[in-house]
Amino acid sequence: MTSEMSILNLFLEASIVVQFIMMLLLTTSVVSWAFIFQRNAVLRAATKEMKTFEDKFWSGADLNKLYQELSARAQLTGLPLIFCAGFKEYVRLRKTSGAVNDAIMDGTYRSMRVTMSREVDELEARLPFLATVGSISPYVGLLGTVWGIMNSFIALGQVKQATLAMVAPGIAEALIATAIGLFAAIPAVVAYNRFSHSVEKLENAYGNFMEEFSAILNRQNMASSNQQTQ
Repeated sequence: MTSEMSILNLFLEASIVVQFIMMLLLTTSVVSWAFIFQRNAVLRAATKEMKTFEDKFWSGADLNKLYQELSARAQLTGLPLIFCAGFKEYVRLRKTSGAVNDAIMDGTYRSMRVTMSREVDELEARLPFLATVGSISPYVGLLGTVWGIMNSFIALGQVKQATLAMVAPGIAEALIATAIGLFAAIPAVVAYNRFSHSVEKLENAYGNFMEEFSAILNRQNMASSNQQTQ
């Protein structure tokens, strides 16, 4: 491009409305990329944490010792937090006089379910913003394009002899708005789909663990009840 037709010059010569739309889309794109990097780090950490905990849990570690070890940490997230919530409620309900097995297991599972719901909500944070950017950015860019082309043709109608050199800058600046809109939307859509799939996998893994852990606690509680009966 020549200096007269550079993107910067086209931006500076654009109308206020088109400039505002371009700046809005560029700002949205920057924020989207910040959220993409942040969510990617969070989901990778959650996946790694889940695998590390599962390896330790299924290695035959004592549940009481595992709970005490995890409880000593300053902050818990993901699967370790779900485990601690369930085990803590299980121990509390077992100490309650007159608590039957079904009530103990229902309370334990409910505690894990509430904790899992909060963890999934945290994993899904920022994803609605990416979905919104991916869905509306092309239309916002198209609005800038339509506005720019409309102004170009209005200006064209005010001259007696129209040339391509007169209308080309206006059309070019208008098309840049659409390009910026696509530049903001495409990464947001790709990231949203990828992150949604990752959250779904983690949620399924959390749910499977809750079922398996509940079965372990149920067997343990039934065995303990039988020993007390004998």
